[in-house]
Formats: sequence, C-alpha cells, structure tokens
Amino acid sequence: MSPEFLSRVLIVEDDDLVRTVHRALIEETPGFQVVSAVGTLAQAQRDLADLSPDLLLVDIYLPDGSGLDWIQGLPRTSAAPDVIMITAANDLPTVQHAVLSGVLDFLIKPFHRARLQTALQRHQERRRPQSLAHLTQQGVDRLLRHDPVAHLPKGIDAATLQKVRETLNRTDEALSAELVGQRIGVSRITAWRYLEYLATVHLIEMDIEYRPTGRPLKLYRRLRAES
Repeated sequence: MSPEFLSRVLIVEDDDLVRTVHRALIEETPGFQVVSAVGTLAQAQRDLADLSPDLLLVDIYLPDGSGLDWIQGLPRTSAAPDVIMITAANDLPTVQHAVLSGVLDFLIKPFHRARLQTALQRHQERRRPQSLAHLTQQGVDRLLRHDPVAHLPKGIDAATLQKVRETLNRTDEALSAELVGQRIGVSRITAWRYLEYLATVHLIEMDIEYRPTGRPLKLYRRLRAES
C-alpha cells in the first residue's frame, strides 16, 4: 500500500497482554502502523498531541478515567482521528453513548479478528481521497459508513454473500456448509467461509452437532426472533 494510505494508530488499553495482542493484529494489517500503545488517558493525551495519529483504539475502563468521556472531549475537526472503541462494556446506554459521540466502530471483547479487520477497512475507506468538487452517493455512503459492500473483508463477495443469506432465509432448518454449497453451486469450503463470516458479524446463528463418530458438525440457520 502506498505511503499516503498509511494509517497511524494509537492504542489506549490498560491490560498489557490485551494491548500487545491489539498491536500485533494492527501491525499485521497492511496500511497500518502503531505509533504508540499506552495504558492511561494521560499518556494517550500526550501522544495524541505529539504523534497526530489517524486512528484511536480506545478501551472505556482505564485507570485514570473513562475512555468514552475522553473521546467526547476531543476536538471535532476534519483532521480529528477516527475512534474504534474496544471494550467489555456491552450495555445499551454505553453503546448508544459511544455512537452519539461519533465513534467509527464499537467492538465488544472478546472479538473475532475478522470483525477488527472490518473496522479497520471502514477507517481506510473513509480516508480514501475523494473529489474535492463533488461526491457521488457512494462516496457519501462510504463517509457515513452506510455502504455494507465497502466493508466486506477480502475474499467475501457481496453477490455470493447474498445467495448464502437467501438460502438460509428460505428455510427454518439449520444447514451444513456442504448443503448450502450444493444449493448455491459453490464448494463446501467456499460456503463455509461465507457462513463463518456471517456468524462472526452476528447475521446468522451457528450450532454444533456432536455425533457418535467423526468430527462435530457445524450447522447454520437464519436468526430466530427472540420470544
């Protein structure tokens, strides 16, 4: 990736092990560079001023305050960094508070690597240069994060993904990757990859069937309405 697309990342996480894992996941992603990884808001505030990162990964519960309160106090300018909250907090008021504060994304610990990759891709889509004169609707959608196709990870095609979802939506039964593959005309491995992605982003359900012999069988179904 060319240097103009290199995103500089500041990680704010007080758990040493978690901070190390986050750094490794970011640094293995092309186009991203971790410029600092700190454990307190005081350190984050200093590095924010000194290093001018493009993206912040911020926990909520930190030793010297709330990461959510901290990002609310940051200047809201065109040069302000994007923010991805990564936290164990999953109550509705906290998530709503974060969304209203303008965060780019909100990840609940523990999260899947693919979900973080989706968040990082959203950030880079927003940073991609647009025409200074006019934006297309697609460009506006990308800036406002409304375009789901722009957020798909590499190797996941929107048309095939839609076929997989339609196959599950047509039945109340749980289906294996092999059955889904047969119905849409792709290999079992390809169907499995799409099903796992949908399960990761919580668009379908996944169950495991344990059999007397052989490996457990993963079964996938559409989301069932809560009673």
